[in-house]
Amino acid sequence: MTSDTETPDIRNLAAFGDSWHGFWQNSLGHWLATKGLHILLVLVFVVIATRVIRYVAKRISNRLSRVDDSDAVVRSESVKHRQALASVISSVAIAVLYVMVAVDIANQLGLPVGSLVAPAAVLGAALGFGAQRIVQDLLSGFFVITEKQYGFGDLVELTVNGGGTAQGTVEDVTLRVTKLRTADGEMYTVPNGQIVKALNLSKDWARAVVDVPVPASADLNHVNEVLRAVSGDAMKADGLPDLLLDEPSLMGVDSIELDTVNLQMVARTLPGKQFEVSRRLRSLIVDALRREGIATKAMAGASRN
Repeated sequence: MTSDTETPDIRNLAAFGDSWHGFWQNSLGHWLATKGLHILLVLVFVVIATRVIRYVAKRISNRLSRVDDSDAVVRSESVKHRQALASVISSVAIAVLYVMVAVDIANQLGLPVGSLVAPAAVLGAALGFGAQRIVQDLLSGFFVITEKQYGFGDLVELTVNGGGTAQGTVEDVTLRVTKLRTADGEMYTVPNGQIVKALNLSKDWARAVVDVPVPASADLNHVNEVLRAVSGDAMKADGLPDLLLDEPSLMGVDSIELDTVNLQMVARTLPGKQFEVSRRLRSLIVDALRREGIATKAMAGASRN
């Protein structure tokens, strides 16, 4: 036997249970329990899947950057291309996932997806005329990746529409844009469709070119002997042989001016190391010529692929 104070509570609880049960039996409750729950789970899945795809792409990129291979040049080129490919594949996978989820949610909401094909085609054509630049960016990015024009870590100089240039180290490559980090730490974001010419300064191998200006009165035979000795010393210098693919070569007289004769020395280096090699070669050349009492003027240098 229940007391008078307990009876209203039990009745209220029973009434709440009946109303709760009735809510899930009506059309709205049934939709929430079936299709609504399905949509919620799909959205949760999308969030988790997106993070997993990006995490896996990042792990693959980091692992490729640490891969150990006996051929440093081949390893560098293959790794850079694979890193760029992993970034693009992850972006495309996420985009495809979003499209599939959007179609599934539309079906759950009862939208006639099939009947939207024709309007979508018309809308797509209209957007195509207004988004030609985006389409151009995507197509250009596709060819940048497939043709291996450049990849992560490459030092490149991009000529864009209008004659401007952007030079820096590639930090990110997608189907739409290329991001470059300059030596000053600035970031260029260049749409792929605006790239007219791409100069890769670290493709497979690079060449360090050092111009050696000496007085016209100097004994060129003696200068050549000194420079040949520098070429041999370069292969014994601390850390320099690791950057060189072969011994530097003396190319002889490059130009003759009024009171100066310019000789030229070239060396093949690992990708992107031509500037460091040029600096170190200049230092060796200046020291060697100074020991021999040969005066030098301001030495100029350039680097080419």
